Amino acid sequence: MDDALIANYNSVVKPEDVVIHVGDFTLAPKEIAKRYIARLTGKHVFIRGSHDRWMENDYTYLREFKINGQGIVACHYAMRVWPKSHYGTWQVFAHSHGRLKPEGKQWDVGVDNNNFFPVSFDQLIEIMKGLPDNFNLVRNRVKDNLGDES
Repeated sequence: MDDALIANYNSVVKPEDVVIHVGDFTLAPKEIAKRYIARLTGKHVFIRGSHDRWMENDYTYLREFKINGQGIVACHYAMRVWPKSHYGTWQVFAHSHGRLKPEGKQWDVGVDNNNFFPVSFDQLIEIMKGLPDNFNLVRNRVKDNLGDES
C-alpha cells in the first residue's frame, strides 16, 4: 500500500509544488519517515498528527496560510471554529479518515477521504464552492490597515 500511495502522490505532485501534510504521515520511526519523504516529489510542510511520533518537538498541530489570498487553517483535527473562520477562512483536517461531515468551509484532505490522492488547491476551491458558508461568517468584513481581514 505504501508504494501505491507514493505512486498516486507522485503522479499529481510536481517538483515545484508545495504540499501541506496534515498529520498522520506515518507511524514508522524517523529513519523510515525520511525514506518515504525522499521518494515524494514537491516541497513539504508537515503538521503534526496523532501518530507522528517521528517528528521533532518543534512541529506544530496548526498552521495558518494564505494561498492566492484565501486564508486556510490546517490542523490535523477538525474544529468547529478556527482562526478567522468568521471572516471566511477555510479549514483542512485529516484525523477522522473521511468519517466526519465538514462544518462550513472545511474539508478532510486525508488521502483516505480523497480516493488515495492528495487534494490540490484547485480541487479544494471546487469542493469549497459546494459547501455552505461558515456558520459564524460576518458578512460586513472590516479590513485592517495592512489589508488583512480581522
